[in-house]
Amino acid sequence: MSQRKNLSEKENNNYETERLIIRPMSTDDADLILELYNMPNFIKFIGNRNIKTLSDAENYIKEKFLPQFEKSGFGNYLIVLKEGNQKIGGVGIFEREGLDITDIGFSVLERFEGKGYMYEAAQKIKSIGMDDFGLTKISAITTKDNFSSQKLIEKLGLKFQKYVTLPNEDAELMYYETD
Repeated sequence: MSQRKNLSEKENNNYETERLIIRPMSTDDADLILELYNMPNFIKFIGNRNIKTLSDAENYIKEKFLPQFEKSGFGNYLIVLKEGNQKIGGVGIFEREGLDITDIGFSVLERFEGKGYMYEAAQKIKSIGMDDFGLTKISAITTKDNFSSQKLIEKLGLKFQKYVTLPNEDAELMYYETD
């Protein structure tokens, strides 16, 4: 799994794009996680994480997101609109069980879909992973019926490779990878 260089800690870094601020997810973002992870499309395409309260969301961040930042220096980032300072979604690079190559993932509140924010955020995170953390390849997974994610993954320059099933999961997923 060690596809990255030994670099200084990056977990406190905030990044910017033309319209977005991208910063490491923290327990202060439990409100967004609660809303995001209970959207019907999130549950349909990504899965039900059984987050029903703010406390559940805080615990999920503490158990899933913060340890990866501590271990790898990268993980799940909050996406904030510069205009209006609104939290709109998450994007990250993850060391996921069942995948040999670090993968990129993203989710956005439905009211912000179709505005190009996820491409802007995912492109930035992809370049951070490769340039700042020395990842030589990045992968992505999505369900067979999540056409908008497939389109975004391909726009990021990843190519479909095969179908995979992650440990303890039933669904066969589409697996993409950079060249």
